[in-house]
Amino acid sequence: MSIFGKPKSTTTNIPQKRKGVPDGQWVKCEDCGEIIYKKTLDENYKVCPKCNFHFTLSAPERISQFTDEGSFEEFDKDMKSGDPLSFKGPKAYPLKLAEDQKATGMTDACMTGKALLDKKPIAFGVTDSRFIMGSMGSVLGEKITRITEYATENKLPLIIISGSGGGARMYEGMMSLMQMAKTSAALARHNKAGLLYISVLTNPTMAGVLASFATLGDIIIAEPKALIGFTGPRVIEQTIRQKLPEGFQTSEFLLAHGLIDIVSHRRNLKNTVSQLIGYLTSPTV
Repeated sequence: MSIFGKPKSTTTNIPQKRKGVPDGQWVKCEDCGEIIYKKTLDENYKVCPKCNFHFTLSAPERISQFTDEGSFEEFDKDMKSGDPLSFKGPKAYPLKLAEDQKATGMTDACMTGKALLDKKPIAFGVTDSRFIMGSMGSVLGEKITRITEYATENKLPLIIISGSGGGARMYEGMMSLMQMAKTSAALARHNKAGLLYISVLTNPTMAGVLASFATLGDIIIAEPKALIGFTGPRVIEQTIRQKLPEGFQTSEFLLAHGLIDIVSHRRNLKNTVSQLIGYLTSPTV
């Protein structure tokens, strides 16, 4: 005790950061809370080894995992949205676009192109929920329409992997809603030509994307535990004032009720789709 009655100051030893352990080497599972070594997670297709939770993948990661190495050739890479409404919300639309373009390295929420899948030629599209929640604006709709038309003209199977929590993009108003009809019409022509379309749903696939091209596949596949629906379960419960069934809007629930055809672990997805293409596009003898 000091002469003025105040306690003596003490020194606290603050643990120093352990040398040799770089930042970002450990990831916490969003579902079970398990702490996972990042390299282990990457080697397991970004799926939690404890609870099987499928982490969200970017569009480039999807392309790397799903298509043959070096085979993807991107179409319409530089296509960008305008600002048809001169949107003046909390954040101007051009500013929001610029921020997400910088953060993701993409011009919009979709990448499309041609690729090989186990040496089989395919037309391929994938949405990216990092870009304005994967919402469907005029660029996403146009790119999906163009890749569908390319598949039709070249008689190719079409594979689209969807992951969108944003539905139609409010910044573009009616221009965004029009994409639902446009993509659906292109897929109808693809179907009329007798060609295969496989749709893969990931967590989450919601709203306008689900209500258009994502659920028009000849075969619909989903990753485990993915949230799939037009609107979220909380909104539905508040509207109908009823408790929803356990697991409502999950892949497994929708498989049991006939909305989707297959629930596939990510490590098996490429092989599953490849086998389906082989079975369903082989010429009849």
